[in-house]
Amino acid sequence: MAQRVQIILEDDIDGSDAAETVQFAVDGVTYEIDVNEQHATQLREAFVSWVGAARKVRGAASKRSPGGSAAGSKTDPELLNKMREWGRANGHQVSDRGRVSKALQDAYHQAH
Repeated sequence: MAQRVQIILEDDIDGSDAAETVQFAVDGVTYEIDVNEQHATQLREAFVSWVGAARKVRGAASKRSPGGSAAGSKTDPELLNKMREWGRANGHQVSDRGRVSKALQDAYHQAH
């Protein structure tokens, strides 16, 4: 027996049939909203003056913090061990395991 799955989008504002999903980002947080054509137009018009004055950013819209690394990026464990050894040899307080502080990573990279 065949099955057919149907997904019906409802406008998140008024519950009417949604025509599209609009994605936008503010303060590093990406949002999606399902809206009908009228609400999509209203949303885009609300952003027109802001978008016109803004710079377009390529890549991911969100960052953890200004100057921080992208979520999910990892440093090679061997490199982290080298950083710990270098840190101890150069008077930094370093734990045997866990996160290596950004300050230590920056100092290590500056020295190498």
